[in-house]
Amino acid sequence: MRPLIGVTTSEMRPSNLATTRRHGEPAHPEMALGMTYLRTLDAAGAIPVVLPPTGTDHLPGLLDRLDGICLSGGPDLDPAAYGATDRHVQLGPTEPSLDAFELSLAREALTRNLPVLAICRGSQALNVACGGTLHQHIDGHRQTATATEPTHTVEVETGSRLHRILRQRTLSVNSFHHQAVERVGEGLRVIARAEDGTIEAIEGPGTFTLGVQWHAETLYAHLPLFEALVRVAARTELRIAA
Repeated sequence: MRPLIGVTTSEMRPSNLATTRRHGEPAHPEMALGMTYLRTLDAAGAIPVVLPPTGTDHLPGLLDRLDGICLSGGPDLDPAAYGATDRHVQLGPTEPSLDAFELSLAREALTRNLPVLAICRGSQALNVACGGTLHQHIDGHRQTATATEPTHTVEVETGSRLHRILRQRTLSVNSFHHQAVERVGEGLRVIARAEDGTIEAIEGPGTFTLGVQWHAETLYAHLPLFEALVRVAARTELRIAA
């Protein structure tokens, strides 16, 4: 049986559907998530399901049904989420309610030792969920090339989970972020950096806790990251069933 992997929505957007406008329906927020995450998880052997950020009261019941979590990319995290009072002039739009849901989800998943793969913003959220902080803005990490085209390299720590999965010390990655891990959260460690020293990947204890700053879901060579998540999630499913 394929494991069920919950994927966080990337952002909430105002309704701009032509059908909504044409029929005069009231405006309402809509979830937005690139299909690439879902197609990649499907290709890796999972059944992906998008998680609506409707609140945290139902998280225990939700996680009872899931075998793993993928924290997706999305907007900047609000600095208040990690106790910062200053806001950088380059800080983009934030969604505190989405932050609150995703951080609670990550903490509960870690408490349950569920497998977690975190992508871009998701990696930052994983760090904040563990008590870490972020650089609100760094230069030079937003490419103009398409997401399928790597534009820089990262150096991976030997023996890390990332190294064991992809079997390379130097990875070619894409880059679509301007925030990054600053102080590393409790229980996490840095396992990859860009040439300028920017933290590009973190991992934690447990069955599978991995965060990468690049959009691995758009790079075919990085499909093994999702396959590794699915393998561990499948074993989690069997353990829970037993």
